[in-house]
Amino acid sequence: MELFFLAVLILIMATALGSGFPVAFALPGSAIITIVLAAAAGYFAVGDADAYFHSGGPSQWLSAGVTNLRGVYWEVERDTLIAIPLFIFMGIMLQRSKIAEDLLVTMARLFGPVPGGLGISVVFVGALLAATTGIVGATVVAMGLISLPAMLRNNYSQSLATGTIAASGTLGQIIPPSIVLIILADQLASASDQASTARKALYKDATGELSMPSVFDVASTSAGEMFLGAFVPGILLVLLYMAFILVFAMLRPKSAPAVSYEGSWNMAFWGNVVLTLVPPLALIFLVLGSIITGVATVNQAGAIGAAGAMVMAGYRITEQNKWTYYPALLAIVALGLIAFALSTYNMNIKAIIANGGDTTGIVIGVIAVVLLVISLIWSGIRVLKINNTLHEVMVETAKTTSLVFIILLGAAMLTAAFRAFGGEDLVRDFLNSLPGGFWSQFVIVMAVIFILGFFLDFIEIAVVVVPIVAPILLADPEANITAVWLGVMIGLNIQTSFLTPPFGFALFYLRGVAPAIVKTVQIYKGVIAFIGLQLAALAIVAWYPQLVNYLPNRMSFLSETSPPPRNPKLQQCLESYVLEQVASNGAAITSTISAAQGLDLSILPKKLASNLSGAFDDAAQALTLLDDITTTEAQVQDASGVYRPALAVVRGLQKEMRKLDEEIERLNKASRYLNDAEDVDKRQAIQDRVAELTEQKDAIRAQVPETWKETHDTFSTLTKAEEKARNTFRRAADGSVEPVAEFLTVLDANDAFTQLEPDLQGLGDVIANDEPEQAEEALDRVGKAFGQVTGANPISSALSKARRSMRGNSIDREAAAQSYQAALTAYAAQKAWRGAAAQQLRPGLETYLAGISETIGARQQPKLSRSQALYLASCSASHRDLSLNF
Repeated sequence: MELFFLAVLILIMATALGSGFPVAFALPGSAIITIVLAAAAGYFAVGDADAYFHSGGPSQWLSAGVTNLRGVYWEVERDTLIAIPLFIFMGIMLQRSKIAEDLLVTMARLFGPVPGGLGISVVFVGALLAATTGIVGATVVAMGLISLPAMLRNNYSQSLATGTIAASGTLGQIIPPSIVLIILADQLASASDQASTARKALYKDATGELSMPSVFDVASTSAGEMFLGAFVPGILLVLLYMAFILVFAMLRPKSAPAVSYEGSWNMAFWGNVVLTLVPPLALIFLVLGSIITGVATVNQAGAIGAAGAMVMAGYRITEQNKWTYYPALLAIVALGLIAFALSTYNMNIKAIIANGGDTTGIVIGVIAVVLLVISLIWSGIRVLKINNTLHEVMVETAKTTSLVFIILLGAAMLTAAFRAFGGEDLVRDFLNSLPGGFWSQFVIVMAVIFILGFFLDFIEIAVVVVPIVAPILLADPEANITAVWLGVMIGLNIQTSFLTPPFGFALFYLRGVAPAIVKTVQIYKGVIAFIGLQLAALAIVAWYPQLVNYLPNRMSFLSETSPPPRNPKLQQCLESYVLEQVASNGAAITSTISAAQGLDLSILPKKLASNLSGAFDDAAQALTLLDDITTTEAQVQDASGVYRPALAVVRGLQKEMRKLDEEIERLNKASRYLNDAEDVDKRQAIQDRVAELTEQKDAIRAQVPETWKETHDTFSTLTKAEEKARNTFRRAADGSVEPVAEFLTVLDANDAFTQLEPDLQGLGDVIANDEPEQAEEALDRVGKAFGQVTGANPISSALSKARRSMRGNSIDREAAAQSYQAALTAYAAQKAWRGAAAQQLRPGLETYLAGISETIGARQQPKLSRSQALYLASCSASHRDLSLNF
């Protein structure tokens, strides 16, 4: 019955959507109706409203839906959705201000003389509008009204012209900032949490270990990472479009002829090009650049974009006069002052007040903010007065935002209902049962999303399908994909929904503005090639995940908040980096270590000398241990070819046994409640079914190869050897740095150590002559001062012992004097070797650390160096198969 009501849920939803019922009400309505029907059927049929639910009952699942609704608004971690109305406002404002029209006209003149130039200019402008507006309908309509007549007048093929315009208008769905990417980031954040839980359970079942190493965990994503990840695939798609049009024009020049510009290529022309291109590009730089560099969050960048769009609209829609550009110039001056103040002065007001610092930067900042506010108010008044533009943009923004959020809320309720009838488990079991592992699952999911794009809008697909399939795909350790890569792949796939008939919205938008001479069939024919190009881009990004993962990794590793080199997830790539560096520069590293081993450590106390000598030996040993890592890693790779098929067979059998265990457990739970006399037959039927399932489980267990334990143990021995080699290297590498760094910290405290000598020398008279309380206080003060000096603990301990001799009823000045003398002796000894070490050893130790910091000493550095960060960004961008560890 659960499957029946799941089918009812899907049928009601499909019927409602197919009949044109609003999506915002079709999604939650179908969920509520189905839950009520299932509860009523259970109550009247068997007397239990919960009977036909996978688990729980109607009240729990309705509550779960309401909880999901609340989560959209009230979860602190999901504040990314705030950016949606800001970017929508930005897009609509730029569209109403005719920025798109200016871009299209100017680019057509610029690219016209090139074969297929008009088409290429449409793609170029589509990319710019995607990065500024992201509103598909507005972009397609604008380009259809302006470019299509010009392309038809110049004898462009109708299918090529319409396909180019429709496809270019959809670029806003993948080129950031994109509403799709924001919604996907929000959905994938919760999906990553579910995937992490599932992977931990899988690791526990496979290995028996209670906790999974963090290096195997699933990482979440954010809207900022999604923007970075989608940037290169978006550019790739633009280049594919342009290349296709250029090749098409060369093969069939009559279908895409070059168009000569009839005007003059004079300074006025180029000035118009600059004036048309620079403001949108500057806005793109401000919005995306602030996100990429970490200056602003996605929400803050959305506010920047909205403000910038209003300033641009303020000078574009007003009549040209001497005051036209004043608000924009005022904003530019204000931004320049802010940048100058931030780069030149300390802008921390609390620090300035506390320390009495220079307030010039604050004054400049206040003036700049006032100028910026004046510019925004000035532009806002203009936009409001001229054709009531601001009011209309605000109304459109409210409508579009409401549509997006209502669909999000409805989808939350629908997802709860889908899970109530076991839909999620059904999908998971289906995907997990597919042969071919992760990639067969992934291809099926992508195919389903592509087909759904024929009938559903991108938001519906993102909020209905992604929460169901994303946790399953992310949890699979075989491909070990990143959430940002999965999000971009789904985003690229969803983009086709605008072009695929019968409900391709871009086709409808273009049909509405295209002249009657253009037949609908020509529009449909025109988008076929571009759908193929989108699928080609999808295949390229699937084959090269680095196109998505590299930029987010690069920005993360080069940022101020970059993960430290000791981060567990970085170790394998960091060791690969060290291996490459040693292979190319091993002689210099060996020479650095040998020079350190030649230092004369006899001037130091034995313990310190032993620590430093041990560090140098650890460095030499670490170089040799790298060979062990290479050897053991190669052994594991060689053995994996035989082990992997056996592992797949056994894990598949174990998965079937776990399913049977779950069913047996469910039946046993049900039988516990059948205690009445009339339930004897039901209880016996359950016991028979349990016995049958147990036999099936035993039969499956018998299929496990007899050699499996030996095969597993042999491979496990190899993996443990590799892990041991890596851990041994890491301990030696850490040991090669830590003692030396600690000793240099001791030498850094030499000045503070020397400054305490007068205080120490004066304690003799205090112990001999002062009152015990005063002597105790003086000893405590000086002892604590030495305790703050690195390496001076022997002196601090001796003074503490002297202080105890001056405390309480049994004052022993003689014992205190002896302890004080021990402190003087320790001080004199330290003073001698500290001074000698600073002159004789420090330069050599600093050279040693500098020589190994990029390689075997990398783990002990506070931050990654630039070369390390770039290597790790590239190395981590590839997906590493973890299935052999599960």
